[in-house]
Amino acid sequence: MLKEGFDNNKYSQLQSESINKRLSKFGGKLYLEFGGKLFDDYHASRVLPGFKPDSKINMLLRLKDKAEMVIVVSAAAIEQNKMRADLGITYDMDALRLIDAFHDCGLYVGSVVITQYTGQAAADKFINRLGNLGVRVFKHYPIEGYPTNVKLIVSEDGYGKNDYIETTRELIVVTAPGPGSGKMATCLSQLYHDNKRGIKSGYAKFETFPVWNLPLNHPVNIAYEAATADLSDVNMIDPFHLEAYGETTINYNRDVEIFPVLRRLFEGIYGECPYKSPTDMGVNMVGHCIYDDETVCHAAKMEIVRRYYSCLLKKRKGMCDDSEVYKAELIMNRAKVSPDDRGVVQAALDKAALTDGPSAAIELHDGQIVTGKTSELLGSCAAVLLNALKHLAGIDDSIHLISPSVIEPICKLKIDSLGSSNPRLHADEILIALSICAATDPNAKAAFDCLPSLVGCEAHSSVIVSHVDSNTFRKLKLNLTCEPIYESKKLFHR
Repeated sequence: MLKEGFDNNKYSQLQSESINKRLSKFGGKLYLEFGGKLFDDYHASRVLPGFKPDSKINMLLRLKDKAEMVIVVSAAAIEQNKMRADLGITYDMDALRLIDAFHDCGLYVGSVVITQYTGQAAADKFINRLGNLGVRVFKHYPIEGYPTNVKLIVSEDGYGKNDYIETTRELIVVTAPGPGSGKMATCLSQLYHDNKRGIKSGYAKFETFPVWNLPLNHPVNIAYEAATADLSDVNMIDPFHLEAYGETTINYNRDVEIFPVLRRLFEGIYGECPYKSPTDMGVNMVGHCIYDDETVCHAAKMEIVRRYYSCLLKKRKGMCDDSEVYKAELIMNRAKVSPDDRGVVQAALDKAALTDGPSAAIELHDGQIVTGKTSELLGSCAAVLLNALKHLAGIDDSIHLISPSVIEPICKLKIDSLGSSNPRLHADEILIALSICAATDPNAKAAFDCLPSLVGCEAHSSVIVSHVDSNTFRKLKLNLTCEPIYESKKLFHR
């Protein structure tokens, strides 16, 4: 069983209480920026074992009668086809997914805001699509000198140029598919426009990382930097909080940079700013809910290594340059961790060297590392899944869970009828075959029933795996990394 070190029930209680206190502080309207992911926050669940991926949305449902959701997407991210790495979909498609997910929960979605809009063709196409779906869309524009040119920002030529987001409820939850979308700027723009209309609105931030009351170089906080390497986020001591209270707290550069703007906005609305520091803006009880720091530190360090491999993969695919990889290396050094600390890496490489072909490894929760090789019938990801399930079910390795007589017709179907050049079964195909065999074979059923035990296990491949295999491992909630090497020397890879 996956060892936990974070009390999710305590977190839900403390976080809910803190949000309610913040709600009572402002009258009229509150813009609540939700940092991180509302649904499926797997980064948090990986670095804080015990954190439930949907903790945030479950807390928000308690306020659903007051809440209105506003989804923010950067036009630059749309233009660049920026992906959510954990889901394998672009930010614009994730915005649609979020709308559906909120509706399914009974939450009201008021609108979508396109930030950093400069007439990008891809953004226009998405705006038209939203319009055809009946979703209201507002545009926000770049501001020269942002965020340091306060005089321009807080003017008709700054926030004043942005569309005013028309809302109907008192709690406006501003969220986004990922970081760097412009959530805070959207909130601040609304404060400016509300003030012009005589509405005394407030702002608060529901943030998970960095954790303000953990040390600057705590692995959980360093893992946040690793997760946002492409944004050049840097954790730092909050100088405003230190000056105001004499207390060392942790924030990050973008919040610290924007605080003078927020302070000036509030001074214009209330005559004074209710917050003395960026840390004051946040509502974050994470640090109070860690009960096993050693477990959490280890989990965070493993995430840092995984993020390093993600950077290597992005560079190999031409999605980032050397500077991002270099930053990931520096972050690993700060955390005093390396790929050697990830046991599945060497196991996969050793198997590949032994078999002279692509191989994969999975580390189970009991510490056992299982490997799989590429064969005539199976890809290495399919093979390692079967071997892991055999081990979990206590089935001898020599026993076939799926007879070759079952696999061979599937391979033939792929080549002869479906036009595939690769006859080997992928991970999803082998699981479908296993589920069919489980209906009549007790061994296959015992192995199939062990699938939930793979959740949270570590995996590594000696080559870049196909999108199909990567997606299957993600759905199984296996933490997969890959060597930045393609299986073939072809230029085009699916």
